[in-house]
Amino acid sequence: MDRLVLGCGTIGLSLVERLAGRPGSLLVLVDDEHRVASLREEGVDARDVDVTDGAAIRAVAGDADSVVVAPDGSDRARELARVARETYPGAFVLACLGYDATEAHRTAVAEYADRTVDVAGESAAYLDERAGDRGIRTRKLQSVLRNLEGTLAVVAHDNPDPDAIASAVGLQRVAEAAGTEAEVCYYGEISHQENRALVNLLEYDLRNLSPGEDLSSFAGFALVDHSRPGINDGLPRETPIDVVIDHHPPRAPVEARFVDLRSDVGATSTLVTGYLDQLGVEPAADLATGLLYGILTDTQGFSREVSRPDFEAAARLVEHVDSGAIERIESPSVTAETLDIVAGAIGNRRIEDDVLTTGVGAISDRDALAQAADRLLEMEGVDTTLVFGYTDDVVYVSARSRGTELDLGEALRDAFGQIGSAGGHADMAGAQIPVGILVEETDEADRESVIEEIVTERFFETLGIELDRAAAMVYGDFLGTDGALD
Repeated sequence: MDRLVLGCGTIGLSLVERLAGRPGSLLVLVDDEHRVASLREEGVDARDVDVTDGAAIRAVAGDADSVVVAPDGSDRARELARVARETYPGAFVLACLGYDATEAHRTAVAEYADRTVDVAGESAAYLDERAGDRGIRTRKLQSVLRNLEGTLAVVAHDNPDPDAIASAVGLQRVAEAAGTEAEVCYYGEISHQENRALVNLLEYDLRNLSPGEDLSSFAGFALVDHSRPGINDGLPRETPIDVVIDHHPPRAPVEARFVDLRSDVGATSTLVTGYLDQLGVEPAADLATGLLYGILTDTQGFSREVSRPDFEAAARLVEHVDSGAIERIESPSVTAETLDIVAGAIGNRRIEDDVLTTGVGAISDRDALAQAADRLLEMEGVDTTLVFGYTDDVVYVSARSRGTELDLGEALRDAFGQIGSAGGHADMAGAQIPVGILVEETDEADRESVIEEIVTERFFETLGIELDRAAAMVYGDFLGTDGALD
């Protein structure tokens, strides 16, 4: 049962009218046969049951994800809130108080209900939002979090960006509001200057996990800003996942007890802000600042893949934000290596049609690749950029585009998905490729040139751009006759 309503007074009738047309199951239990008949005439599934008898309620309704208590009279609401909590300990309970509510009623109901709505001070739209479609999603998330017996690991993707960091911290606060301990974790490094400034200035407590680290201390796992274990994170691929929250379109089935994948919004931080709002959790300045910055960066200042929910989330956050902290995050110091990588990317560029590719060789700061891809996109006549560099183990690829019909996320998956991991947005994407698969049996002196030719060839061929085939002949042992790795 998605939604169960206990009692249906004047307040409840208004709410049931809105809920009846929503997807999902709805059952109304009242101990008034005339009210039952009236509701049934309106097409509502209503039953005449003693709503103070938990056993009788369960016998008719079975399990319930959420319970709305909406009788006439605040004394009655207090009694039914207690019955709802005792009957469904893991459900989300919303109790509606009428105009007769006193402070004593509010205090008593709050002992049993997750959310109390005082009709004298709340609108019907508010009730609809929290009991409707958006409310169902939040209640299911809260139910999963409540049922964890131990600490939840909230795992951001490798080398997390502001949206991943902030949404992970936000989910941690949501879990804590549900009574579940949570720890924000990530693999890799936070090396980008702005990302380090975000964590340091807002004093986020993050745990950097090492590959192969013992994870047995965690009772559950949540993924934010990505959707599959072992893909862009260091978790074993067989790790059972409890929660997935992401705004990137998945390329394979996503399995978890709770899944919220909405590619029609610009940032995962937007989704997490929605949960906080639904639960009535006011974000502290550190969290609000991080979430707003996450939305700003992933939508490129509300200019890329932005949606109405992104603007609405930003509007809710802005009054709690530390604007001074955002200014300091946006203007961090730049390392000499970053400047060297950007300069190298400019010097090594190769342009075919309106597509620019460039390799920068060995790197230690992978985030500088994204900065170089952004800067090179400003060049006249260039609509797509792809910048790559490598460490001892991995080739990192960062790509950007503007004003084209090209879906970069799909293009990088097609080019590199079979030999590594790749994906992202239509105009901003990335890939990671094991070095060994590209340079096996290659002399150290030839490593850089081999990587450059293979990455460039695969990308251009994916885009359907004809190149000088001399390079393909030289590296035929790697590329194969159709450009695929042998």
